[in-house]
Order: sequence, then C-alpha cells, then structure tokens
Amino acid sequence: MKRRLSIGLAVVLLLAVVAVIVWGRGGDENTAQGTDLTTVRGVIGSEKLAFFSDKRVVDAFAKHGLKIEVDTAGSRQIASMDLGQYEFAFPSSSPAAQRIQRDHKVTGVHTPFQSPMAIATFEPIVNLLSANGIVRKGAGDYQVLDVAKYLELAQKGTRWDQLPGNTAFPARKNVLVTTTDPRESNSAAMYLSIVSFVANGNNVVSTPEAEAKVLPGVSKLFIDQGYTQNSTEGPFEDYLAAGMGKTPMALIYESQFVDRLVRADGSIRPDMRLLYTAPTVYSKHTLVPLKPNGDQVGRLLATDPELGKMAATFGFRTGDPRLFADVVAAAKAPVPADLVDAIEPPSYETLERLLDAVKKQY
Repeated sequence: MKRRLSIGLAVVLLLAVVAVIVWGRGGDENTAQGTDLTTVRGVIGSEKLAFFSDKRVVDAFAKHGLKIEVDTAGSRQIASMDLGQYEFAFPSSSPAAQRIQRDHKVTGVHTPFQSPMAIATFEPIVNLLSANGIVRKGAGDYQVLDVAKYLELAQKGTRWDQLPGNTAFPARKNVLVTTTDPRESNSAAMYLSIVSFVANGNNVVSTPEAEAKVLPGVSKLFIDQGYTQNSTEGPFEDYLAAGMGKTPMALIYESQFVDRLVRADGSIRPDMRLLYTAPTVYSKHTLVPLKPNGDQVGRLLATDPELGKMAATFGFRTGDPRLFADVVAAAKAPVPADLVDAIEPPSYETLERLLDAVKKQY
C-alpha cells in the first residue's frame, strides 16, 4: 500500500514538474511574442500624434507584429526634409505627399483618412453673419460661410462693430477668420487654397498670372491678423478656453471638433458651432511608403477595420464612410455625411510659390 502511494505521489510530482516546464515555456513564448515586434519609423503631421500614441492603436499594430515610432513635423517641412531614416512619411496634405512621392520615386501611396477644413465659432456669430448674408444653409443639414461674401468684407477691412444690427459682438476688430501661420502650417495652406480659388474666379490657381492676381487680396487675410500660431491646436485651444471675445472664428480641421464631441469632456459648450466654408477643401492625410514596412503600415491603416474605427473616433473620415457615420451618430455630432462643395488645392509648386509670396509680406 505504501509502495503504491509512493508511486502515485511520484507520478503526481512528475506531472506537476512537466506542467510547470510547459507553462513556463508557454510564458516565455508569450513574452517573446509580445516583444518580438518589428519597429517601423515614420514622420507624421502633429495632428495625428494622439492617434498613433493611443494604446488601442498601439495594440492593434502589435497584433500585426508592428511597433510604430513617429516623429512630428509640418507637412511643408516633411516634403523638403531628409527622409533617409524613415520608412514612411505621412503629411496632412496631398500636395506635400505628391512632392515626396515624386522626389523618392514612389509608385503608390495610401490615403487612409481625411478631414475637411471648417470654422469653429459661436451661435451669436452665426446668427449675426446669417443676418448679413455671409452664412447660409449648405447643401445638407449644415451651415456654411460664403467665402466670396466673406472676402468682400475682409478686403474692405470691415470691423465687427460695423455690421448692421450687431448687438451680440460689437468688437472693434476686423471680421477675419483666425488661422495659423502660413509660413509653417498645413491648415493655413489649405485656407490659402480655398481663398485663392474664390479670388481667382472660382478656379484653381495654376498660372503665374493667376498667382499675381490673387496675392494682394489673400495676403491681407493673413497679415491683418497680426500674430498667428504655428499649429492648429493653438487657435483651437484659444477658441475652447478664451471663447468668443478672443477667437470668434477659428479655422480648424473638422476632426478636431468631432474628436472633442466624441470625448464628451465638456470642452464643446452648447453655444459652440461648426461651420464649413463654401467652398471647402479636404486635408487628405496621405501616407507615402519609403520602404516595404512603411507600405504595410499604410495598407493596414487603409484596410484594417479596427484601425479604421479608431481613426473615426479621432474625428477622421475614413475610406469606409460607415465608420465615421457610426461614430458621429453615437456622439450626436452635428456633422454632414458628405460635403458637396469641395475643391482641390493647387499643385505643390504653385502652393509653395503662393506661400512664399505671402511670407515676404510679413
């Protein structure tokens, strides 16, 4: 009996030892799996840093064996910098991406998400501008700033307190949209694309003659603002924190406003409104793969449903419109499914010449 008991205990002990060894090996494998990731380095526009830093996004890439490390820079800077250390470049505008694609002889790019330019403002401003025919209803259930009529006011140097019937915001400063610095920021370049199109008789600026025609008027829109910040986060944060007195109208990416609505953190107050410009332009976040691993990152961003859904929660419009529609519906965000009145920006070379010419006016 004792002998049988001893044998039984020995068998149990042996099985326990084997189980510990197997479990330990499995744990080692899992640990190795978690750390054996391929690091892929890229340079991106700063407005996408929160997306790439989000733990959910990090974990989603890890499922595909990738660890993404990014540096940030302005789209204009990305287009002209040495990209030798990176496997992908991810500027916020298609003109910058076209320049990179051409310079590095890249045949294919990925545009996983985009965001139209918009104006963050307040209900009293919307009502005032509507009464003066500058804000009107868009093609859908949203309102737009009529850029042509806005330019008429801006070129005359019209002040807010000179608008007829203005009791809501009688400020002694010019009616101007607050933008970022056109010398450094992509959003300002997108704004320049919009206003130059309208100033050129609703045609994309494409010739030196057209450039010379529109420059005096469009330069004034930037110069008359005085100091401007170099990132869209700056005027948007001023809009959120300081309110209508400092920033009655701020040019932003739609994604910034939607992101805050999705967060439901109280930063978007009941009197805050989102306007679209008529026309508007989409800032197309275009990933240019410089090496095979960079191409894999682009393909995942464009095709992986999990990553697409997470991009939508940051306010980006993705290749699958349903993802963005579901997110904004859940957040009760008052944004349209589609914008009809959208234009294309000028070519990279034309836009750079326009920006450089504006720069010389400072």
